[in-house]
Amino acid sequence: MQYRLFCSMLCAGLPFGGAPGLSHEFWIEPGKYQVDSGETLVATLRNGQEFNGAEQPYLDHRIARYDVMQDGAASPYKGRMGDMPAFTAAALQEGLAVLIHQTQPQTITYDSWAEFRAFVDHKAFVGIPAQHQARGLPEAGFTEQYTRYAKALVAIGAGNGSDSVTGLETEIVALANPYSDDLTSGLPVRVLYQGNPRPAAQVEVFAKAPDGTVSVTVQTTDAEGKALVSVVPGYNYLLDAVVLRPPPEGADYAWESLWAALTFAVPAR
Repeated sequence: MQYRLFCSMLCAGLPFGGAPGLSHEFWIEPGKYQVDSGETLVATLRNGQEFNGAEQPYLDHRIARYDVMQDGAASPYKGRMGDMPAFTAAALQEGLAVLIHQTQPQTITYDSWAEFRAFVDHKAFVGIPAQHQARGLPEAGFTEQYTRYAKALVAIGAGNGSDSVTGLETEIVALANPYSDDLTSGLPVRVLYQGNPRPAAQVEVFAKAPDGTVSVTVQTTDAEGKALVSVVPGYNYLLDAVVLRPPPEGADYAWESLWAALTFAVPAR
């Protein structure tokens, strides 16, 4: 009964994916980041903070894209309304699987200037408060539209292969394979926006240890949109990068945010 009530509330249009103004992340969390060939791959959609969050159901009206990419070819995923976990697939081919989930746009309303400033400051959006004031926008009661673009890297069998550009409006691309490559120097990644490298982008790195404790660090991409993420064997990782931009002319919201997330694990030695 509680599950059906929860699902009914979401289907009725109540917030799904959390309020990004409170810096909530949205990510794909596989049950196992390394599965045997022929084994069923299960993954949940989660929303929360510091790599801990509530599981979200499969809701088709909230999904813009849901794919599995292997060897550069994407296959759409179709679940059942209300499924928890929100992804279950059997017998994927051996290699690196990239799970891709894009939400439909949603909106939140900022009730105070302090709430908006906390988000802007946390994500290091320099100049946004001045732009807000220059556009003559109110300091409270304004709306932001947000869209989530989540990816997860999963090894099927040996997990050989590579991440690639998937065509999301913004995304984080792993430039090495965390399951098969030498990550002694770290995992190189590139942040893209509209297919182009995004320089000076803030990347939050959430590292979850085997005991469940999470540490958070922040990096900034270089002129080529690259960052080198230090990793530890046996840890799971969530990377997060956000774009904040003015809306198209005539839109009924003040700002638009695009949230890129990438999850993966580094095998224990």
